[in-house]
Amino acid sequence: MERARVAPSPVRVWISATRPKTLTAGLAPVAAATGLATAQGVFAGDAVAASLMCVVFLQIATNLANDYFDFVKGADTAERVGPTRATQSELLSPTAVFLGMSVCLVLAAGAGGYLAGAAGWPMFALGAVCLACAVGYTGGPRPLAYHGLGDLFVLVFFGPVATAGTYYVQTQVLSADAILAGVGLGAFSTAILTVNNLRDRETDAAAGKRTLAVRFGDRFAAYEYMACLLVALLTPVVGLAFLGWSPWLFICVFGVVSCRRPASIVAAYAKPGADAGELDRRALNPVLGMTARCVLMYGLLLAIGFMSAVLWG
Repeated sequence: MERARVAPSPVRVWISATRPKTLTAGLAPVAAATGLATAQGVFAGDAVAASLMCVVFLQIATNLANDYFDFVKGADTAERVGPTRATQSELLSPTAVFLGMSVCLVLAAGAGGYLAGAAGWPMFALGAVCLACAVGYTGGPRPLAYHGLGDLFVLVFFGPVATAGTYYVQTQVLSADAILAGVGLGAFSTAILTVNNLRDRETDAAAGKRTLAVRFGDRFAAYEYMACLLVALLTPVVGLAFLGWSPWLFICVFGVVSCRRPASIVAAYAKPGADAGELDRRALNPVLGMTARCVLMYGLLLAIGFMSAVLWG
């Protein structure tokens, strides 16, 4: 006799809808920037807490907006091979997801307002742009993700903007070190999105979602993933050559090296014939989580590297 399916609890459904495995993309730049500021003798605990709150709720709002708008636009259907989406699977109503997105935007705006009060109008302007992009990523008349601009959004906002912004609210100074660290982090976070777009290429194409994977194919997406890892790998090299970074910063390379296994899975899509659908895209589901964990490791190791350079030279 077949067991009746037990519906997941509302709490578990909401946690899943936030896509917790991907939240490391927002945590990593805050960690790296805080490590850099601490190494320079500055640590503002309230600013760090507000920055964490801001980036996490902005990312959750973006994820919920993606869940809602992709369902409304027909990109999320029963044919998709990725993890269950709350709206598409009817675990949550579209109205509930839209309200959840709105609440997260308000919470992010509240944290951003605190940062703007502490760091001045540049943070207010930056916060307004971030809020608009969180919705405009998949919503609005010309959503970024539907026109191949999602990768650029992640590269910029989860990279230099989040890293340099977190550093700025603690020090009131723009830093080339923070911007460069942000480039590496942004590239690494873009690798997470690349896996998502590679996995969903066929269903995205059917829905008119013109991601870079849809526009240029599986092989391009696989090479893009590798290029993102290469940028993260070369970041401390550039820092050493042009900004006088300490060799201690090379510790972050372990974050990239730890991505060997997911990279080997993605590499299969770089082979001729991959676009013909020979590979099971479900194999990419764990790759997303593995890459996200490596991004967090990379950010934490950057923070440790900055502080180690001061402590031990």
